[in-house]
Amino acid sequence: MMACGIHRLLCVLVSAHLALSDNVLNIDPTGQLGRIFEGIGGISGGGATSKLLVNYPPDLQSQILDYLFKPNFGASLHILKVEIGGDIQSTDGSEPSHMHYSWDENYQRGYEWWLMTEAKKRNPDIKLYALPWGFPGWIGEGSQNPYVNPNKTSDYIVRWINAAKVYYNLTIDYVGIWNERGYSKDYIKTLRKTLDTWGFNKCLIIASDNGWDIVHDMKSDKELDAAVHAVGCHYPGTWASQEAYDSGRLLWASEDYSTYNDAVGAGCWSRILNQNYVNGLMTSTIAWDLIASYYEGLPYFRDGLMSAYQPWSGKYTVELPIWATAHTTQFVNIGWKYLGHKNGVGHLPHGGSYVSLMSPDQNDLTIIFETISHDHSYCIRPGLPWYSVDPQDVTITLKGQFANITQMNVWFSRYDFSKQNHSMFNKLEPLKFVNGSAKLHLDPDVMFTLTTMNTGVKGAYPDSPPAKPFPVPYSDDFESYSLYQEPYDLAPQSGSFEVLSEGNNKFIRQMVTQYPVLWCNVDQIKRPNALIGNVSWTDYLVEVDYRIPAVNGTTGAMVATRIDTGGCDMGDGHGLFFIVRQDGSFILSTDIKTHNVIYRGNVTVQPGWHKLSIFVQGHIVLGAFDQKGLFNTTYSGNPNHGFAGIGTDSYGLADFDNFYIGTKEEGIAKMREYFKIHKPRPLLFVKTFQMN
Repeated sequence: MMACGIHRLLCVLVSAHLALSDNVLNIDPTGQLGRIFEGIGGISGGGATSKLLVNYPPDLQSQILDYLFKPNFGASLHILKVEIGGDIQSTDGSEPSHMHYSWDENYQRGYEWWLMTEAKKRNPDIKLYALPWGFPGWIGEGSQNPYVNPNKTSDYIVRWINAAKVYYNLTIDYVGIWNERGYSKDYIKTLRKTLDTWGFNKCLIIASDNGWDIVHDMKSDKELDAAVHAVGCHYPGTWASQEAYDSGRLLWASEDYSTYNDAVGAGCWSRILNQNYVNGLMTSTIAWDLIASYYEGLPYFRDGLMSAYQPWSGKYTVELPIWATAHTTQFVNIGWKYLGHKNGVGHLPHGGSYVSLMSPDQNDLTIIFETISHDHSYCIRPGLPWYSVDPQDVTITLKGQFANITQMNVWFSRYDFSKQNHSMFNKLEPLKFVNGSAKLHLDPDVMFTLTTMNTGVKGAYPDSPPAKPFPVPYSDDFESYSLYQEPYDLAPQSGSFEVLSEGNNKFIRQMVTQYPVLWCNVDQIKRPNALIGNVSWTDYLVEVDYRIPAVNGTTGAMVATRIDTGGCDMGDGHGLFFIVRQDGSFILSTDIKTHNVIYRGNVTVQPGWHKLSIFVQGHIVLGAFDQKGLFNTTYSGNPNHGFAGIGTDSYGLADFDNFYIGTKEEGIAKMREYFKIHKPRPLLFVKTFQMN
């Protein structure tokens, strides 16, 4: 048992536990009350986690959004937190900045505007929270420090907040500092002043979206303390630090969960939604991520509250965390108040937890129980100390203005880990109270919501279409997009790719010309790229037209196949990367860092458009430039499978058009043509042949 001198909050909880007599839970609003509930949310960003949702068929897309945001239907989220794109890789992709350069300002880029607008359509009261993961290079003025000029950085952020209002009629309620990176006291104070100057005095700062350490600085800096609305910590493991608890400041789990959305992931979410307050007095918990809408094979696949990663088929899945969320969100709103730890909040006698909240008018009451066992509620981080949960009977005794309640509505979920026959968010017969008391049996791995509210609904739509493979052959000439839009299926992993036009032709341009203020080290490779398709693909053809502008152009263009790793770990993965440089040199490498070059040569590169082609069959790989064969070689080891991709050799502008992915048969036929092979062979490329 932890001593009181080490963690006084735990002693409060232990005292509440010891106060229980014969498993009686006193729900007493007349005693000391707890804190005000500030909402449950989900994160789109960190990064590109909603990427594929944008391309879903409209009717299915609307259904997905209903499950996330529509009140009294599904997750019914109170908060949507989005990334302020920074042209950097921030976990599963790169989201575009509204200001690639200091002289550039464009609010048609990216899909977070669209997502926030759709969330507001469904729930006008949803709170919007914005946070940068990284910044364009000009913000750092040649350094990796976004705070080198606090006025410049705060102006950059507030321009985005202003654009939300001006262009989309969206009010940003909360803004953060820099995701899971260092904070600057001067910057936070400058940001507060800039927000006020622009008229956004109601936009509140959450800091620092990392650990609890900022509390120490807030204690000694009154201006900093006044600037921060709530202290936001990531993955707190349901505990605040003693210093954070003693500060009396509002505490948030401003990013949490991050766990595969099977039943164990849902159990993790069920447990922390209660225990973040029971243990740590955190009044808001926000899940990373909102929806797993990024390619299978990217980091943290299916770590969303639900899954939607096949826009080409329309398949989506309402995962169990949606219904775990509903146990709270459909019966409690922002502004409700927790009862006290001795009067309605605490640990259950034989494992699990419960929280009680009442409405601002003190007329409605909701009590949420969870008894999720240790091995069935393990989050990806942090570690979870051992605890046990046993079957138990509790007596619920209502006091104060709730003593005359004769029944409460009951919503119930049971996780069945033996048969995987989970039963989620079902309405049961009301629980009857006699003289203010009722008994409730709690097995391990269940959730109960008891409520006076009559608003709960388990929303449902017909099953989504069956899953299908990514369609091949695949082509995109980018003519169907609006200007500045990011192509639907290409998932940038570094840099930014957007649609531009010249005359009657549309194409995409890689826009980042300067080393950014990065979030993870893959951007240090300085090869902006975008991937597409299926990580299990093996033998196929990839082609793209490219040109490099004379001003601010990159040093070369890239086409790739069998990219087996994306996200922040892309630099440690494998692929076949074919790069042609403006000086006429070309290389074929099995890694994007080009540490393992397996073929090199030279070709004449003239100004204008060119075509890059790469085809792989088994461990034989062929490349062509302007439909003329350049290399036919073999390699050993990895990669054996992976995504297709395009990119640049360095930061700098490059244009791409007529992107194409072909089958193995098409690849064989085209490479026969490019290498001028007319005699049939049993196996096309067994060994090398003479190149022209």
